[in-house]
Amino acid sequence: MVRNKSTPKRSDQYLGVNKHCSPAMDGNAVKAILFDLDNTLIRTKQAGREAIRKTTELLKTTLALDENTISTICDKFKQKLLHESFDPSAGRSIDEVRVGHWQESIQEAVGSRSTSSLAAKCYYMWKNSRLEVLNLSPEISNLLKQLRSRYKLLLLTNGEAQTQREKVKAVGCEEFFDAIVIGGEHAEQKPFVSIFKFCFNKLELEAQDCVIVGDSLDTDIQGGFNAKVRATVWISSAGGAVPDGSVKPDYTIPTVLDLPGILQQLK
Repeated sequence: MVRNKSTPKRSDQYLGVNKHCSPAMDGNAVKAILFDLDNTLIRTKQAGREAIRKTTELLKTTLALDENTISTICDKFKQKLLHESFDPSAGRSIDEVRVGHWQESIQEAVGSRSTSSLAAKCYYMWKNSRLEVLNLSPEISNLLKQLRSRYKLLLLTNGEAQTQREKVKAVGCEEFFDAIVIGGEHAEQKPFVSIFKFCFNKLELEAQDCVIVGDSLDTDIQGGFNAKVRATVWISSAGGAVPDGSVKPDYTIPTVLDLPGILQQLK
């Protein structure tokens, strides 16, 4: 279901209508769409769960541990990943850093049993399993093909450069975009205005020519608001209300497949 200004049964606060732009009153046509990648076009969270499941099986066959201890190891890894701070100038690759996450997680849970060899096996099982699962669904591929015939499309994704490039390659999405911008390759990532200006320059367009589509209020929607794009579209699969104090998207949809309906309203 599309939630927007024209829906009479909901309040603007619930619908998350920004006050910085008024799509219905703006006569300029949309010329470009900026898409987020993770959990917008591809199911990264789902792929991550599958990768953890396979790594759990590896740990079970390698260490004589109970399921709770193995679950603790995996939870520790996920927390380290969530709070990861990667500095490419420090002389370690992202692969080396994440092998370290697994080694520390195992050591913290079981003590001295951990070896770098086991940690490396866990990491590459997790990494490769996740990449194998990631894909563009046929429906989303078809949507991008259709949109590409009418708009310029740009992929704007936050994250460490190598990791995000590997995802892009794994899902084979390069053909659908006029440009791909990886946040980790720039001084600032979403929601900073600088990376949005970089995107606008690559497209040779202005902010008001563009729509941003993404699942993160903090990065995609806040960044679009900061950059003053034509409209912000929030992908909320759970269909929940915008949290108090958060930036309000212009539109909320449960899946990117509902985007054509929004674009029709923006004509």
